[in-house]
Amino acid sequence: MLILFTVLAYFFCLLAFSRWTARRATNETFYRGNRRSPWYMVAFGMVGASISGITFVSVPGMVMKMNMTYVQTCLGFIIGYFLVAFLLLPVYYRLNLTTIYSYLQRRLGHYSYKTGAWFFLLSKMTGAAVRFYVVCIILQRFVFEQYGIPFALTVVGMVCLIWLYTRRGGIKTLVWTDSFQTVCMFTALLLIIYKVIGALDLSVGEAFTAIVQNEHSRIFVFDDWMSRQNFWKQFLSGVFIVIVMTGLDQDMMQKNLTCKTLREAQKDMCTYGFAFVPANMLFMALGVLLMLLAQKQNVALPAMGDELLPMFAATGALGQSVVVLFSLGIVAASFSSADSALTAMTTSFCVDIKEKADDEKLRKRVHIGMAVIFATLILMVDAVNSTSVIDAIYILCSYTYGPLLGLFAYGLLTNRGVNDCVVPYIAIASPLICFALDKTVASTTGYQFGYELLMLNGLLTFLGLFLSGRKKLFKF
Repeated sequence: MLILFTVLAYFFCLLAFSRWTARRATNETFYRGNRRSPWYMVAFGMVGASISGITFVSVPGMVMKMNMTYVQTCLGFIIGYFLVAFLLLPVYYRLNLTTIYSYLQRRLGHYSYKTGAWFFLLSKMTGAAVRFYVVCIILQRFVFEQYGIPFALTVVGMVCLIWLYTRRGGIKTLVWTDSFQTVCMFTALLLIIYKVIGALDLSVGEAFTAIVQNEHSRIFVFDDWMSRQNFWKQFLSGVFIVIVMTGLDQDMMQKNLTCKTLREAQKDMCTYGFAFVPANMLFMALGVLLMLLAQKQNVALPAMGDELLPMFAATGALGQSVVVLFSLGIVAASFSSADSALTAMTTSFCVDIKEKADDEKLRKRVHIGMAVIFATLILMVDAVNSTSVIDAIYILCSYTYGPLLGLFAYGLLTNRGVNDCVVPYIAIASPLICFALDKTVASTTGYQFGYELLMLNGLLTFLGLFLSGRKKLFKF
């Protein structure tokens, strides 16, 4: 009952923020927050918004098989955020964009514009639904099931709550709720770490030493070029992941575009770019501590890394207070990513697909429709109940960002025109070629593509646009 009360109290806090921020809200408020968001609030909230519920669960478990090599990717994130701040943000602000895909219409043409928007909607809807499904499953198993609440009601109820507190204020509300959710998430994380250190009978200094000396604390891999954890693969992938999944993603950029000026938006992005390394190191440090605790208690480690944190935090092994903190942390992490996804998809559909940014009735209907589709997709994934389907959706999402990378790179790095009518076909062909290459190379050489597949996908799209484009120079 305490857990349920905590979750409900958390929802009421979000609704209070919504009521406060949504006064006299218009479409401009929903889409762009009236361009009045304080940059430091955006920066702080973006740290939490970029960490989903799956991250909250998965990153501690990564150290079981990958050690702490994920830090290499996080170091690449820093460079990526600087590139987005000083290469992409100036373009978005100069053109005064509501959605970033409007740039493609001005630079490349109508079909390129629609292609970018549809690729975003496809990847964001499927990816967000699967991420939220995993969180709903965890909460259902460890929280709601004991009260006899069916899973369908859990999903519908949680999606309705997200819709309820985002329906009026939109992105303006999210700037403030994300900050609140970031506070809740990291408070829960730090207190869980403190509880685990206590269970190990260590001081904070002793725990730090134990983590550093543990074999799983290895960060850098320079010697194995075939490994997915090789430094340069991870580092360069981190750079491109940020460029594509932040700089070319309406969901992640919409909050940054609510800052008053370009300079403030750049300060916001660079600030939270640096914050990712210590934030993720906290999660990985928790993973090392949990493995030490399992060793001390003679408890077998789970087969899946995702089960490491729930094994201790959600079962009462560390006390009821940790169960409450775990529930609060995972709800905060999942809501801060799901609510922004729902808002961004509504914005993109109204502005990019329907091209009716001023139609408030349309925006309200689309927002409801997106929530219904979101909940339906989650329930469909549950009905299939297949890990292979979930993996396939994640693979699909990783492939759909490649064409966006190629489209924006072509527009920004060249002054050539493009054969606009063939752009959708190029964008579809590039992921298919990448998929075939991935399977062929793996079966013939044993080489495993990692995140670098995203760069290859973008390169193929770029080459396709270049070969089919016009030689006439384009001044923009």
